[in-house]
Amino acid sequence: MKKKWLKYTMLLLSLGVLGIVSYYTYAIIQFSNQISTASHPVEPKETTDDAQEQVIAIPKWEGKERVNILLIGGDSRGDDAGRSDTMLVASIDPVTKKAHLFSILRDTYVDIPGHGKGRLNSAFAYGGIELARQTIGDLLDLPIHKYVYTDFVGFIALVDSIGGVDIEVEKDMYYISKADKHMYDIDLKQGLQHLDGDMALQYVRFRHDARSDFARTERQRILMTEVAKKMQTTGSLIKLPGILESIAPYIETDLSPKEMLKLAALGFDVNLDKIDQQQLPPFSLLTNETVGRAQVLGVDKSKLQQYVKQLLETENAP
Repeated sequence: MKKKWLKYTMLLLSLGVLGIVSYYTYAIIQFSNQISTASHPVEPKETTDDAQEQVIAIPKWEGKERVNILLIGGDSRGDDAGRSDTMLVASIDPVTKKAHLFSILRDTYVDIPGHGKGRLNSAFAYGGIELARQTIGDLLDLPIHKYVYTDFVGFIALVDSIGGVDIEVEKDMYYISKADKHMYDIDLKQGLQHLDGDMALQYVRFRHDARSDFARTERQRILMTEVAKKMQTTGSLIKLPGILESIAPYIETDLSPKEMLKLAALGFDVNLDKIDQQQLPPFSLLTNETVGRAQVLGVDKSKLQQYVKQLLETENAP
């Protein structure tokens, strides 16, 4: 009798697990179809007996080559197209399961195809995602395979959807934004803080001190890593459908739905405690330059490309 009871219990548990996996896979596919600009979206499969195996089989990333994804946070407000407020490149080796997170200094003075030289964040204003991708790829000598774009509202929605994150705020941060009618004022206190979406946006945008954009990009890397860690937790997985639904209106990407599923599976294999976080260009390669009356950050492009190449080669060294 006990064996029979155990058999039925295991059968019910198995059916429950299959149902849960199917539900979450369906949610991811729905989300992917909604935000992807890829031309061939994947339609969610019906959960019939014949299709059950297709629904629950989350595809694996088959490629062996490193994949580089541009993460752009825009400061567009209303009808203003804005500029790229945040630019990061996530670089993942699907073989070693190791990842780099590069934040690109937006005041770097670069060649912008078709527009001469200018600050890096101007590329987005001139030509949107595609020109920003081309400019960053040329600067780093890295192929930028895919992009993910969101704005302030989308960033707030993402952090709120996972219940916020705990961050050690290194000092008091205060700034009044009259131009935005105080919508983006900054007022954070030093110490360990639980940041909701609005507070997290304040944390990653603050740059009104001596270290300016250098400290700001460092905070962006810290915050994005903590968000990724939170997404890996069981609690966030349980809430996954709701998370995806809340952020879908504010995100755009050229990842196809199938690619998103594969990257999601790959992302859970990455040890986020060992992710390499870097500012690019590094301090050692930066020069302060004046163009007209504006201060910009100069860099020798060939030296920067060699620096990035050595970083990635070192990772794969035995």
